[in-house]
Amino acid sequence: MHEVCETYRQAPERHEHGIHTVSLDEKTGMQALERLHPTRQTKSGLVEREEYEYERHGTLTLIANFEVATGRVITPTLGPTRTEDDFARHLAETLDTDPEGQWIFVADQLNIHKSESVVRLIVERCELEVDLGVKGQSGILKSMASRAAFLQKAEHRIRFVYTPKHTSWLNQVEIWFSILARRLLKRASFTSVDDLRERVLAFIEYFNATLAKPFKWTYKGRPLAV
Repeated sequence: MHEVCETYRQAPERHEHGIHTVSLDEKTGMQALERLHPTRQTKSGLVEREEYEYERHGTLTLIANFEVATGRVITPTLGPTRTEDDFARHLAETLDTDPEGQWIFVADQLNIHKSESVVRLIVERCELEVDLGVKGQSGILKSMASRAAFLQKAEHRIRFVYTPKHTSWLNQVEIWFSILARRLLKRASFTSVDDLRERVLAFIEYFNATLAKPFKWTYKGRPLAV
């Protein structure tokens, strides 16, 4: 926890030197729900009344990057699944925005965040000459633990900082996901998956232009008093 919090504390200074600190995660199962009847707006003596029956049009997964130093959401990815390939592709597209830059990614312990595809991508982008071994047998690729240890190496230009298990609240992008849910997803009606995609992207653009700012992070990584 201390390492994660120290990463957040140093993010503004690192940003001034061109180093990106990004909190990333996936919001899965976003439903394109279409209300069967319009919401009845509030008026004198009556509260707003929302239709409770709906039609399902499918789901989307959002892979989002929250830039810790600026509070902006950068290079979001929306698609039907959350697989190892989906995450590696998203990571590659993020790195493409500054191919020679330094990147620190704060992520949870999900297996796709420590996959063979991610290791191979980091080796390629950092131009490292290392023997990766064989997945499940030897070397860096042997296990999830060995892959995670490699991805966390401080000397790499692109590296990961992993939150401890069962501490999703330490990942700042989770706070932004709650903003997205409250301001857009919870009360909206979507006519299709494409409609959901367009409105999520529009909300991100609006958020970055008008609301984005760093979260005031006060936790220091020490045990909380009880």
